Amino acid sequence: MEIAGLPTPVFCGVDWAEDHHDIALVDAGGQQVAKVRIGDDAAGFAQLMAVLAEHGDSEDAPIPVAIETSRGLLVACLRVTGRPVFSINPLAVARYRDRHSVARKKSDAVDAAALANILRTDMAAHRPLPADSELVQAIAVLARAQQDAVWARGQAHNKLRSQLREFYPAILNAFAQHKQGLCSREARSILAAAPTPTMAAKLTRRRLQSLLKQAGRVRGIQAEAERLHEVFKRDYLHQLPQVEAALGHQTSALLRQLNTACDNADQLAEAVTQAFEEHPDGPVIRSFPGLAALTGARVLAEIGDDRARFASAESLKAYAGSAPVTRASGKSCKVMSRKVKNQRLAAVGYVWAFNSLTRSPGARAHYDRRRAAGDRHVAAQRNLFNRFMGMLFHCLQNSHTYDEAVAFPLASAGLRATAA
Repeated sequence: MEIAGLPTPVFCGVDWAEDHHDIALVDAGGQQVAKVRIGDDAAGFAQLMAVLAEHGDSEDAPIPVAIETSRGLLVACLRVTGRPVFSINPLAVARYRDRHSVARKKSDAVDAAALANILRTDMAAHRPLPADSELVQAIAVLARAQQDAVWARGQAHNKLRSQLREFYPAILNAFAQHKQGLCSREARSILAAAPTPTMAAKLTRRRLQSLLKQAGRVRGIQAEAERLHEVFKRDYLHQLPQVEAALGHQTSALLRQLNTACDNADQLAEAVTQAFEEHPDGPVIRSFPGLAALTGARVLAEIGDDRARFASAESLKAYAGSAPVTRASGKSCKVMSRKVKNQRLAAVGYVWAFNSLTRSPGARAHYDRRRAAGDRHVAAQRNLFNRFMGMLFHCLQNSHTYDEAVAFPLASAGLRATAA
């Protein structure tokens, strides 16, 4: 077994836990040469480094480590040492464990030894964690947190909307056509001042104008206040007074949750955008139609900036979930969408493909061609995303920005012919 041309006669497996970790080292013949339990602290990490050094670990030939996670302080510190760290799927570890014991015995020490033996026997089938830069690791933290905040905002919005349908149709009618709906600052400002329909009906035009100004509106304030006043004054069905008051208190609580989710999403979006603008891959990624700073940061967060991470464009496409999977057995042959993928990258991929339809004539032509061939909307979007991922791999490897004429030559030639 070799890594970067250097012999690695010893392999390390780490079965991690919340307050301790079990360590096992095996040699090339499968003999366990060390077994130790360390604490989840600086002293424990120093003990691990001492055990590795005792068994031949050095800066030129670091002992590779297998562990069932890609996150946490232990993994971060192991990566800083420059050694190959392999994140092994827990299901794979369970299958390997069965190779050594038909009795299905299990312990932390056994799992650590199984992880070490995975590297000893099948290291070529696994890939170490990428050597991403510190900046891109920070972008990944921020981008994923912002994406989680957006999902939390959606959940908070849905809970609030479901609540308002029970007793407050006026506020739903008032912001039914608003782009952001109840998530808009105007809707949240008015809902905070009038959490019940009875209170909303008592809002004067002047009070509505004041609330709109507090929400940041600068144009058409008087007309919007007049419209809202008319909506709130309409005749609606009402709950009993005490029930309506109780629902109003519950609405205020749900509104506070929505306000927090909106603030978190906005603040994290600003932070991730600022970090993304500092990365040298930013101009290349943003040159693609359909990608802005926030969506571009999400793409960069998931693919990283280690150029050796993906051996080819096909491996990147498979990681993103845009490449199909073929299942062939005997006379049966099925081509299906990929289920095992990076879900975050796949989620931003559909947004990317959809936004590109109005920004790239070539992307639009490609999508229309796939639809005409019988693809449904989602399948056509996924195919377009798959093509973009191949282009992105090429551009990042060669430090080229996106070129519409090169990406979609047939569509570009057709546009030039039409113009002539």
